[in-house]
Amino acid sequence: MPHFNQTVMSAPCGRTRREFLWEAGGGFAGMALTAMLDHDHFFGTSAQAATDPLSARNSHFHRPAKACICLFMYGGPSQVDLFDPKPELTRFHGQAMPGGDKDRLFRVRNPGTLLASSRKFSQHGDSGLEISDLFPNLSRHADDMVIFRGSYADSFAHGSGLLQMNTGMVRQGFPSLGSWVTYGLGSENRNLPGYVVLLDHRGGPINGPPNWSSGFMPAGFQGTQFRASGEPILNLQPPSAVSPEQQRGQLELLGRFNQKYSAGSPRNTELQARIASYELAYRMQSHAPRAVDLSRETQQTQRLYGLDSDRTKQFGRRCLLARRLVERGVRFVQIYSGGGHGDDTWDAHGDVNKNHETHCGATDLPIAGLLSDLKQRGLLDETLVFWTGEFGRTPTGQGGKGRDHSPRGFSTWMAGGGLRGGQAIGATDDFGFAAVENKTHVNDLHANMLHMMGLDHEKLTYFHDGREHRLTNVSGRILPELTGRSPA
Repeated sequence: MPHFNQTVMSAPCGRTRREFLWEAGGGFAGMALTAMLDHDHFFGTSAQAATDPLSARNSHFHRPAKACICLFMYGGPSQVDLFDPKPELTRFHGQAMPGGDKDRLFRVRNPGTLLASSRKFSQHGDSGLEISDLFPNLSRHADDMVIFRGSYADSFAHGSGLLQMNTGMVRQGFPSLGSWVTYGLGSENRNLPGYVVLLDHRGGPINGPPNWSSGFMPAGFQGTQFRASGEPILNLQPPSAVSPEQQRGQLELLGRFNQKYSAGSPRNTELQARIASYELAYRMQSHAPRAVDLSRETQQTQRLYGLDSDRTKQFGRRCLLARRLVERGVRFVQIYSGGGHGDDTWDAHGDVNKNHETHCGATDLPIAGLLSDLKQRGLLDETLVFWTGEFGRTPTGQGGKGRDHSPRGFSTWMAGGGLRGGQAIGATDDFGFAAVENKTHVNDLHANMLHMMGLDHEKLTYFHDGREHRLTNVSGRILPELTGRSPA
């Protein structure tokens, strides 16, 4: 029998039934008012509903970036053909890589001889950043970009490389970038998913869903796939014979059944996510069709993204859809370029020039259009754009014209989000083989991505299996150059 404080029990709630009902009614109204004020963030982070994992939350510190668009070039883009010019590679073309003992340190499978890039590099913008002729449209945004020329990772294989760039770890079972961001910040739109994934029209990457999984976090933080062509969301509308009232009644009955079952298994986050997904899908019926309807955009905007060209329209649709989603409060959108295997991806083993001409030609105009559109709408400072692959490629040739995988040194870039553009951070050696100066490991890239969104990568933790986990594991280094401060 529980013990009650006698002083409290001796003070009745009202002396008559009328007073009791009046006071109780005021309490019910207060609960409703509290819920509405909390939805508008009146209480900050102290009164957030635990039942809604995607409710918007305060960041650790103020940064202008509210959303992130991750452009993932699946297959491994070649740094020495895109963002990292190497005159020495041209000078020693056709020769073995110099260096004596360095050859053993930088050993690669079937290394071949050095393969000079056939691309022309030019300086662009006031900053003079050097970018190759494969990106003529993107080059116009050089002053908005920060190129990390000293990026490096730990795996030579696509599967584990994808997982590391997406989750910080080379094995499955860990939350992805978008999951960590939505876990930390929630979503600003309760009628759309907080984390959306847009795959290539030719297929998805190796490993599939583990690349956008929530891992050991509740399933509500996982990415939601939108289709690459046709209707982005299938089966969004109910059958014409089902009225909104009937559908609402069905969902409420289903919700009662699920909640009753869920009470007996509180750790079953898959079921909790399924319950939430039913409610989200119901709300999306009214809001999602407008969000994904690209015909609402002007012809000028559609041309800006390359929707009028067979070469660029597929990736352009995904970029335009991403802008419409972040504009509506979606927190994280990931867009894949490259799907399936071989030359349908950036995996240029056979002919790097031909492969990259195809994929750069399909993505250059849409990415430039995305940056231009975000800027002219005043959204670029609020949106961090992150371009990457799972690793880079060797400066040595493979089969005469191709390049092999290389995680030792490659290029990634960011734009927007309040960072100071027009700079290159880090460097590879004279041949573009390995990062040697101001190196940025994958964990560093993730730490800085979170930092630009106001999240401290050391404080953003999730307790699982006996310890606090982080996206950056036990490392991660913040680069003060990103926001204009000099390194300490």
